[in-house]
Amino acid sequence: MSPDAYIYGPTAVGEDSYIDAAVVGYPSRAKLLTFKPPDEVSNGARIGRGVIVRSGVVIYEDVEIGDGVEFGHNVLVRELTKIGSRVRIGTQTIIERDVKIGDGAWIQSLVYIPNGTVIEEDVFIGPNAVITNDKYPPSRRLAPVVIRRGAVIGANATLVAGIEVGEGAVVAAGAVVTRDVPPGTVVAGVPARVIGKAEEYLKKKSVYEGVT
Repeated sequence: MSPDAYIYGPTAVGEDSYIDAAVVGYPSRAKLLTFKPPDEVSNGARIGRGVIVRSGVVIYEDVEIGDGVEFGHNVLVRELTKIGSRVRIGTQTIIERDVKIGDGAWIQSLVYIPNGTVIEEDVFIGPNAVITNDKYPPSRRLAPVVIRRGAVIGANATLVAGIEVGEGAVVAAGAVVTRDVPPGTVVAGVPARVIGKAEEYLKKKSVYEGVT
């Protein structure tokens, strides 16, 4: 652990984890407004084994992180979020409150993930993708997005509040998704529409990678 790391409250860090000049267990806004020392009011966070937390990362209290997770620089993770094992989270990604991320997900740089989003196992989210959770902002009723197991979200895609991306579906780069995406389909465009099947995408990917 770096001597420049700030670890607040009863934070637990698993074996073989490395925390650089980062903050772990940062108190929620309500607790900061009590003007008490952060270490005194924080509930701490739980960090699994073999986790890499690079410089500039801020992880709030009541966050649970599984084994083998890797963070890029300057990632923000707000309170009550749960991150599974073997997840990769790219530089300057923002993960807001009460988000759930499943095992093996790969979230690239500059992705925005708002309160309540559910991302299941083995999901890939490309850089600069934006997820929303408010259909009529700013409102008091949130509608979180759900991304099912194995889905692929392309770079610069926007997922509008309340939609569900089905298992194994593919959202093309730059798409604006305004309605549910059926499992195993490919959608593209503004607004996004079904243009094919995910199995066709996977075949093209195999050819591109030289896999026969």
